[in-house]
Amino acid sequence: MKKSKRILALIGAILLVCLYGSTLIFAFVDHSASSGLLKASIAATILLPVLLYAYTLVYRLSQKNHHDDPGQDD
Repeated sequence: MKKSKRILALIGAILLVCLYGSTLIFAFVDHSASSGLLKASIAATILLPVLLYAYTLVYRLSQKNHHDDPGQDD
């Protein structure tokens, strides 16, 4: 489990670096489609970490509630 978490964290870090790089490239490219791509890249750069944080927060809270409930038998 620990190894899979490290691999997923590495994939997430690489994805964020790629998003930052694409944002930089789209900012300097003067093309008709680059404006829309720049906006999408900036949105993804902001939304991806926020959504991942929210997902991990909900997961931790659901696991905490699952382990704290002594009356529930699975």
